[in-house]
Amino acid sequence: MSLVSVKIRSLALGVTAALLLAGTASAAEVRVMISGGLTAAFKELVPEFERTTGNKVLIAYGPSMGTTVNAIPVRLERGEPADVLIMVGYALGDLIKQGKVNADSRVDLVKSPIGIAVKAGAPKPDISSAESVKRALLAAKTIAYSDSASGVYVSTEMFKKLGIADEMKDKARKIPATPVGEIVAHGDAEIGFQQISELKPVAGIDIVGPLPDALQQITVFSAGIATVSKEPEAGKALIKFLASPAARDVIVKSGMDPIAAGATH
Repeated sequence: MSLVSVKIRSLALGVTAALLLAGTASAAEVRVMISGGLTAAFKELVPEFERTTGNKVLIAYGPSMGTTVNAIPVRLERGEPADVLIMVGYALGDLIKQGKVNADSRVDLVKSPIGIAVKAGAPKPDISSAESVKRALLAAKTIAYSDSASGVYVSTEMFKKLGIADEMKDKARKIPATPVGEIVAHGDAEIGFQQISELKPVAGIDIVGPLPDALQQITVFSAGIATVSKEPEAGKALIKFLASPAARDVIVKSGMDPIAAGATH
């Protein structure tokens, strides 16, 4: 092989190596902390985002609030790495106030209604009105609600609104970390309350329906970039994808209503 040929071959190998290194450098690992409401839709959407961007998404799950070991605020407090946080909007707002999320990165993604579930095959109570929900709760022996936004509302506001807070003290209980649907499926509660999007993936339950309008509390789930993020641009690309028309059908199928792209507060 001539000296010229060797030089050309060496140059070609050098260019190839440079391109490979450039490709590796452009691919990012995006670390996401996500709470239950958007989880089912997110799991379905992630592969498409990874395919189109070449980025890898690493997911940590946990409630938006509370003191359980996996709760997102607790994870951040102990220094776990994060780029994107996807959680209940007002809980994300608290993290913004604490300086843990960039305020200008917040995007409100979806509206999520609260639903009621019973064990698969069990009689479905009438929940067509506030009064019928009240009767169903008084008749039930055991009731479960989550330790996140829906449960906070049910236990601190809805029971009072129905005038049955005292009656609920001994038979309604908060379920930390575990999906409420699983408690209902195991027969440990007759009636369960949680976001419909969190009830849908659970086997062994029947979703009776959403709370009637007079009792319904819509939860907004939002996304933002953590101030400790090492991949903020890749994180912003992920949030933009979740807010885009490409994600709409999956979000609707999971039981939530997409918020118009660009809606923030």
